[in-house]
Amino acid sequence: MMISTNETHNPELRSWVASANADGTDFPIQNLPFGVFRRDGSVEAFRVGVAIGDQILDITAAQAKSVFTGDADTAALACCAPTLNAYMALGSHAWSALRLALSRALREGYALQSALSTCLVAQADAEFGVPAQIGDYTDFYTSVHHATNIGKLLRPDNPLLPNYKWIPIGYHGRSSSIGISGQELRRPVSQVMRPGATEPVLAASARMDYELEMGIFIGPGNALGEPVSMQQAEQHVFGMCLFNDWSARDVQGWEYQPLGPFLSKNFASTVSPWVVTMEALAPYRQAWTRIEGDPQPLPYLDSPELREQGAVGIELEVFILTAAMRAQGVAEHRLSHSNFRDAYWSVSQMVAHHTVNGCNLQPGDLLGSGTQSGPEADEAGSMMELSKGGKEAITLPNGEKRTFLEDGDTIIFRGGCQAAGAARIGFGEVRGALLPARSLA
Repeated sequence: MMISTNETHNPELRSWVASANADGTDFPIQNLPFGVFRRDGSVEAFRVGVAIGDQILDITAAQAKSVFTGDADTAALACCAPTLNAYMALGSHAWSALRLALSRALREGYALQSALSTCLVAQADAEFGVPAQIGDYTDFYTSVHHATNIGKLLRPDNPLLPNYKWIPIGYHGRSSSIGISGQELRRPVSQVMRPGATEPVLAASARMDYELEMGIFIGPGNALGEPVSMQQAEQHVFGMCLFNDWSARDVQGWEYQPLGPFLSKNFASTVSPWVVTMEALAPYRQAWTRIEGDPQPLPYLDSPELREQGAVGIELEVFILTAAMRAQGVAEHRLSHSNFRDAYWSVSQMVAHHTVNGCNLQPGDLLGSGTQSGPEADEAGSMMELSKGGKEAITLPNGEKRTFLEDGDTIIFRGGCQAAGAARIGFGEVRGALLPARSLA
């Protein structure tokens, strides 16, 4: 089923929340992403909110004002919870009903504006939580450019393994260490084999990296043993967020054969606070194509809907802010940019392949897209690619050099969508800071 545009996407809509009408805002009335929050410094329970400009609409408070009716009220009741799981489970009909009700309630001229205005909390005054209770997390490898770049570093004579263009590659990750933007993580300690050594040692990773990814939150699940078809796949997807899958490259190089990543990935991953719904992304859908001469997907991974609008145009950027830059008052520096439309495998293909063997997904499960790199050198989605495996240092504006991340570095991802005839919407940002490793003494 294809997601089409409707009145909520009208670029002429304006909100009575003035900041939502500002040029460049990530959160105009055409977006309305969901997250969970509480007032900063409080011991309140987390609750569901919707971003509008620089504010958050508290859905629990709004529901108590009786501003919703029918299916929208049922959906709002599911949002009266500390996570989005119950709302995610309701499916696209309920999501659309609440989105429409929110859009109408937040438009200029809304009759109950004065009552609803008391339900706003400034984003600057909020603390955010991981949007859902993530039961399971699977990380995919959907960028052929990233796969090829990494392959050239590890296997110069055979950079892209033969299965890559036939099957969406993924591995089962660790959901317990996924944190919210602002996460501070310690440099991980694990077993590594240093260059030229004959035996491994237990040590702090010396090759810390980020991975620029999109996170995909699952909505309604599927029963064990019942695969999800391509035609129905996106009915099982609630929305997307920014996702940093931190990586310890030296740990990864020693451990990943024959079963893939383990301790090199499971120590921390970071999600952005706001989940942009698939319905909000409808105006930015694009035709999905496969490079001429490449294998075409097997029938279970193909559909007319995929070919017509399987890609999503999401512009992505990576920034670094070092400890020295902060001390000097220097702004963060952009390391790279790319676009999710260049992904070799689509969101629907990830879901269809994940379930073709009967695997049951559940509301709140998270899929990582894998590092999103583009075809050009400045579109690399990881430090490993930018530094050619640590061989070419990157010089920052203040003269510092980086091949991999150093303690005190903060990495920031930002993303947004724009298209002719549509309002620009954004994902906000996800940031995380690297702290020194724990003592091995």
